[in-house]
Amino acid sequence: MERAEKREFVASMNEVFSNAGAVVVAHYSGITVAQMSTLRAQMKEAGGTVKVAKNRLAKLALEGTEAVHIQDLFEGQTLVCYSEDPVTAPKVAVEFAKTNDKLVILGGAMGATNLDANGVKALASLPSLDELRGKLVGLLQAPAGKIAQVVNAPAGQLARVVGAYAAKDEAA
Repeated sequence: MERAEKREFVASMNEVFSNAGAVVVAHYSGITVAQMSTLRAQMKEAGGTVKVAKNRLAKLALEGTEAVHIQDLFEGQTLVCYSEDPVTAPKVAVEFAKTNDKLVILGGAMGATNLDANGVKALASLPSLDELRGKLVGLLQAPAGKIAQVVNAPAGQLARVVGAYAAKDEAA
C-alpha cells in the first residue's frame, strides 16, 4: 500500500468507527476466498460491510473515536464488520460463525460501549431495526382496524333490521 492509500484507508475507517451503529472485530484465519465472498455477500444484502483490517492502520483510525477502547482486539488476521443498524453486523457475523468455525468473533463496539464476544452474540439475538418497525406498525394498525369494526357494526345492524322489516312486509 502506498502512503496515500494508507491515509485514505485510515480516513475511511475513522469515519466508519465514528458513525457505525455497531462494529464487530473477528479473526478470519483459514477462511477461503469463496467463504469470504459469501460473508461479504450476506453482509451486503443485510446492509452491512466487511473489511479486512490492517491492524496498525485500524488502530490509527480508532484514535479520536468513541470506539478507541477496542484497539487491543486488532492482533493477528482481523476483519471488521459494521453497519448503521446496531443489530445487522453482529447478526450476520454470528450466523456466519455458527456455520464456519474459522471465523472467531473477538468482540466489538456499539458507540462507546465495549462488547466482548458474548456481548456481540447477545446483540445479534435482538430483532433488527426493520423488524421492530414492522412490529410497531402492526401494533398501530390493530387498534385502527378495531375502531373501524366498532364504528361499522351499528350501521351493519341497522341495515340488517331494515332488511328484515322489508322482507317481512313483502311476505305479508
